[in-house]
Formats: sequence, C-alpha cells, structure tokens
Amino acid sequence: MDRWLAGPHGRRLRQAADPLVVDLGYGAAPTTAVELHHRLSRVRADVEVVGIEIEPERVRRAKPLERPGLSFRQGGFEIPVDGRRPAVVRAFNVLRQYDESEYAAHWDTVRARLAPGGLFIDGTCDEIGRRASWAAIGPKGPLSLSISLRFGAFELPSDVAERLPKALIHRNVAGEPVHRYLQALDQAWLEASALASFGNRQRWLAMCRALRAAGWPLLDGPDRWRLGEVTVAWPAVAPASPPN
Repeated sequence: MDRWLAGPHGRRLRQAADPLVVDLGYGAAPTTAVELHHRLSRVRADVEVVGIEIEPERVRRAKPLERPGLSFRQGGFEIPVDGRRPAVVRAFNVLRQYDESEYAAHWDTVRARLAPGGLFIDGTCDEIGRRASWAAIGPKGPLSLSISLRFGAFELPSDVAERLPKALIHRNVAGEPVHRYLQALDQAWLEASALASFGNRQRWLAMCRALRAAGWPLLDGPDRWRLGEVTVAWPAVAPASPPN
C-alpha cells in the first residue's frame, strides 16, 4: 500500500498545503509508521507522519523512535492532530475488528477530517503482507478498491476474499457486486493459464486486460498491474444493500 500511495497517488502529497499523514492504529509495534515516513519522505521531504494508537502503552513504547517528521500520540478515529486536516489517513487491519454495522460511521468521522482532496485508506492484509486489499475514501465518499497479491502466494485472485475491507468482507456472496468482481478475476485468471509458462506477471497482465475489455472500470494500468495490483472504481463493487 505504501508503494501504491507513493506512486500513483504521490501527487496528492506533493500538492498538499499541509503534508500531514496519519497512520491510524499502527498496532503493537510502530513499524508501519516508521516505514511509511521513510517511503513518503522520498515523495516529499517535509512530510509529517503521525502514528496514532488508542492504547497509551503502545504510544509510550513508540516515543523513543520519534524524529523530525515522525511522532506518536494517543487517539482514535477522531484524529487528534490539533485541528489540522491530514492529506492522508491510513488505517490497516483496524476496522476489521468492528461489526459491519459500524464501519460507515467511522468512515464518515475520518473523511470529515480530511484536507480537500485528501484520502482515507481502509485496508486489510495478512500477517506478512502477501495478500492485501484497501478501499480509498475521499472527503465525499469511497473512490476505489485495490487488491494487491504477491505472485506465488495465491492460487486464485479471490483468495484475497478473507482480507477484504470490512465494508466488503461479508458481501462476497452471490448477488453482491464484489462477488461478481472476484468471480470475474478468477475466470480471467484461469483463461490466461496458457501464459503461466511466461510467469505469473504476464498472466496477471492478461487477466487485467481481459477485465477492462469486459467493461470493468479499472483505474490503473500495466505499470501497476505488473506489480500484482489492480484497482477498480468503487461503484463497481459497492455493497448492494446497507450494512446489517
């Protein structure tokens, strides 16, 4: 996700009046916030990353790692950054802990605090980051769903289903748009099996091209596809009914 943010969305950070980035709910160790600062500082040298955790002990343990452009504080979805409006808020493996009926309210809380043109990223990944997905949400609502899989770490693209964002993880059932999308990915992947001898990257590229040809509104292109990523416009996968 850091790679995706620093790549096609790096312009958001470069153009931001206040280059503030929040790593919300960084977890037991502040590794993700430290890595995020390191990677985004290549995009904009004056980026400021604030790691936010609800548990005071986690904040206390992270404090020794503070340096110019990187700090830690206690808080939650209210984003306690002294009234500033972040250009990016990232929450990975946070909302998956909540009930499906709760995610929309948290989305609204965070996006109301974004800077104009800002981005809230709600994502989920496995323990070692080889299967991940994330929803990108702007100030006016959700924009896209991205899937990122490490080649060799899956049999079918739909293996990512158990790592979908909370908004979609319970919607992978017949009749729901995200189910149709994952099924279309699998079908295109299987139909591209003849390219397996040339490597999974070529097979993934063919899969993405087939989806675009079939009318799926993919928002990226070969430069991202070759990394094992694919991003689709949110309306194509949005839940068909309100959360339970």
